[in-house]
Amino acid sequence: MPFLGQDWRSPGQNWVKTEEGWKKRTAEDKNNNVSVESFCNKENLLLSLSYDVSAKKRKKDLMNNNDSKVPYFHREKWIYVHKGSTKERHGYCTLGEAFNRLDFSSAIKDTRRFNYVVRLLELIAKSQLPSLSGVAQKNYMNILERVVQKVLDDQQNVRPIKELLQTLYVSLCGLVQDMGKSVLVGNINTWVHRMENILQWHQQLDNIQINRPTSTGMTLTDLPSSLQLNIMQRLTDGRDLVSLGQVCPELGNLAEDRLLWKKLCQYHFTDRQIRKRLMVSEKGHLEWKKMYFKLSRCYPHREQYSDTLHLCTLCHILFWKDTNHPCPANNPESYTTSLSPQDFISLFNF
Repeated sequence: MPFLGQDWRSPGQNWVKTEEGWKKRTAEDKNNNVSVESFCNKENLLLSLSYDVSAKKRKKDLMNNNDSKVPYFHREKWIYVHKGSTKERHGYCTLGEAFNRLDFSSAIKDTRRFNYVVRLLELIAKSQLPSLSGVAQKNYMNILERVVQKVLDDQQNVRPIKELLQTLYVSLCGLVQDMGKSVLVGNINTWVHRMENILQWHQQLDNIQINRPTSTGMTLTDLPSSLQLNIMQRLTDGRDLVSLGQVCPELGNLAEDRLLWKKLCQYHFTDRQIRKRLMVSEKGHLEWKKMYFKLSRCYPHREQYSDTLHLCTLCHILFWKDTNHPCPANNPESYTTSLSPQDFISLFNF
């Protein structure tokens, strides 16, 4: 079996320049030509090594400090995805490594990328959490804490974050109780403490009070009915329509519009799926609202994001949409493919 390491090749021979020309240096020459300068170089080398060891130790102590809120993951806007080992590069890029290196902490501050990151966190919580390294699992919790804090500050996207916390808590209960603590990296007490934090975050989101805006300008109820219905057609979640219809009786009547629910069903589901779940009222009309919620329980919704991660098939670089990556092609857009959150996870299934 060959030796596996960073470089299995020989370092080569040592040659010395003399008056007669270049001469190959032997082991005896190495022992005889020991000078004071070489001792000084060795001493400097040892000092540098001891400095590196102490610096790494201080960095490790900083990482292990639970009171420290300083994240220690990278903030790269693009990474190279390698799936095999070569003589120059050993190993391959994993999901945890990509999660650590990509700049997700800044992505949650961008409104266009927020839903994408939340969906990615949800998919990881469902099935991919044990495959992450210990550092990636800790970074996952740090990013989740930032997401919750952003929702508490902005008072927006409360429901999807509560669903994310519930999914993560159920997954952790199964991993800790049913499968055992060896599935997750770290002490079992650490994960119990993290589960307590999840319950605390969920309680904070339950107690959140939405402040009424202080502006005295025109509101949604002041608009004509045609504009109100046009705004409702931009909503892609039926639960948002139901919540909007509870604001006032006028919006409640518009939220029951059959054409509105029909377009919502046709947006998320195929014609074949709709034909399998037809529901007809006593008057002979299709119950599009009831069909929507019935279809939602049977089939996944259509996902659409303002900004996603992209993969260049030529140079195998993973990057955000508005970030330039070092591609040698004259037309990089022709080699770029958009990745959904599920595609991002499937990219690292070897």
